Amino acid sequence: MANKYIKIYIQIVFAVKGRQNLIQPEWEADLHKYMTGIIQSKKQKLLAINGMPDHIHFFIDYKGHILIEDLVREVKKASNTFINENNFTPYKFAWQSGYGAFSYGNSQKSAVIDYVMNQKEHHRKKTFQEEYLELLRLFDIEFEDKYVFDFLKL
Repeated sequence: MANKYIKIYIQIVFAVKGRQNLIQPEWEADLHKYMTGIIQSKKQKLLAINGMPDHIHFFIDYKGHILIEDLVREVKKASNTFINENNFTPYKFAWQSGYGAFSYGNSQKSAVIDYVMNQKEHHRKKTFQEEYLELLRLFDIEFEDKYVFDFLKL
């Protein structure tokens, strides 16, 4: 196909293994820059990246070229290695398995960028658990409690 026109905005969210608060302000910007490079190397346009000590959000203008699950796997794998090789934390760093991916329309783009970039302020009012479960419900995603990260107790 000679002409390909794609406009899909995706917010991706994933957590530190065990929901540990390991991402520290001293190296968070370096992590974001590194992840940005990975995302761009996979031919995706990063619109926003931010997070908290226990999780991260990034928002992309998804261009195709790679499956979302492959993109997330590459970002997690490479950033995990980056964190551990640079000894950013005295603990063994790892991302939790799984992720959330949520699509948005063009009219929502600015609001989602603001939401991602203002994570620190947003989480003064809402926990990550509340935020993530709200996203799953808002997007009408069926889920089983036992598979939603580590914070739902059975």
